[in-house]
Amino acid sequence: MGIKITKKQQRLLDFIADYTAQNDVSPTYREIAAGLGLKSVSGVAEHIDRLVSLGALRKNDEFGRVLEVVDLTFPETTSLFRSRMYIASDSEKEILRQAAKILGVEGIEDE
Repeated sequence: MGIKITKKQQRLLDFIADYTAQNDVSPTYREIAAGLGLKSVSGVAEHIDRLVSLGALRKNDEFGRVLEVVDLTFPETTSLFRSRMYIASDSEKEILRQAAKILGVEGIEDE
């Protein structure tokens, strides 16, 4: 993962993902506060705004109640790196490993 998420932020992301999977709609700020035992809805808003700025969460203001947890494992990028590693020369493989490290893409090994 290329960004640092605190334990509290991860709890919030997990809650949103679980709630959305169970209810087919993302939770309201009040539901998040109640679900995580937080007292302040404004505190939830601050955490959500921070996660949006980090790129770990998306808000869709057009639909109001839509919060989407962003997959930070970069599956498409990891797949592209792996396929390129398969045909790369030794010097290219080293460059690909360095690029993956800079981008925070994990799971890149020789194929």
